[in-house]
Amino acid sequence: MIASLPALVSRLRLKQLRLLIALDEQGSLHKAAEQVAITQPGATKALNEIEAAFGMRLFNRTSQGLEANDLGRCAIRYARLIHTDLAHLREEMIGILQGQGGRLSVGAVMGAVPLLVRSLQRLRDAQPELAVEVVEDTSARLLGLIDQGRLDLAICRTSVSPRPDAYDCLPLYEEPLRVVANPAHPLAATEALELPELAGYPWVVYPANMPMRLVLEREFSQAGLEFPRYPVETASTLTTLMLLRQNPHLVALMPREVADEAIHLGSLAALPLHLRSRSEPFSVVVRRGAPLSAPARLLWTELEAEAAPPPVA
Repeated sequence: MIASLPALVSRLRLKQLRLLIALDEQGSLHKAAEQVAITQPGATKALNEIEAAFGMRLFNRTSQGLEANDLGRCAIRYARLIHTDLAHLREEMIGILQGQGGRLSVGAVMGAVPLLVRSLQRLRDAQPELAVEVVEDTSARLLGLIDQGRLDLAICRTSVSPRPDAYDCLPLYEEPLRVVANPAHPLAATEALELPELAGYPWVVYPANMPMRLVLEREFSQAGLEFPRYPVETASTLTTLMLLRQNPHLVALMPREVADEAIHLGSLAALPLHLRSRSEPFSVVVRRGAPLSAPARLLWTELEAEAAPPPVA
């Protein structure tokens, strides 16, 4: 039985977590002890204390040394996360003491990346010593990172959460969309299209229940068409772009600002299909009642300037 959280908090020490990381890197107790500057008996004692705290064996003892089991690999992964978080804490505190920019962690769904980049550029022009981490992911995953305190804020949608009232939001605007394909697609030069003309082509689509997937499903349903069979499902911008570049018959629905960048570079072509459905607006999202750091407050202000939607092309 895994020990309770209070028991782990009271019994585990940071130096023990450093030993877990060293054991993973060195593979032997002797070398790991040297890396964390303790004696081998001290390392043996510390490892026994770690396993006693969890109530489980984390390493298999073999003739070749110590080998982490599944539980051990899990513990090592979180030990690295804690070590990284402490490094970020130190970095941010040094920045505050020196009057520098500090550190900012922010997330965005794919369609919000262009406006985030514009806002970050203005912020970094004013705060050039600000360290920034940007995470692009789905709304559900970004909200999870906000819940864990790993993001200061995110640009996403709270409707995918079972607790949308757990967040404070700054509404931005609806996400304009484009249907795109490889410039060599057979219908790329067409002046006007209806959805039935594209129904027979293979599609790259977002995973089920994501807002842009729901938009496309509504379009097919309203047109009385069956949703494409055997699509390629991905939430990755890069994967979508590479798939479209590789296969001249694939079709995809993408955020307009993201698509326009690729169209400008000649990587994609816009297909002239009018969409009746609208995508759900996204918002700047933070944990409800959570105080924002100074860099996060500055970014919030910059994002407010983006609240007006981009002009329709």
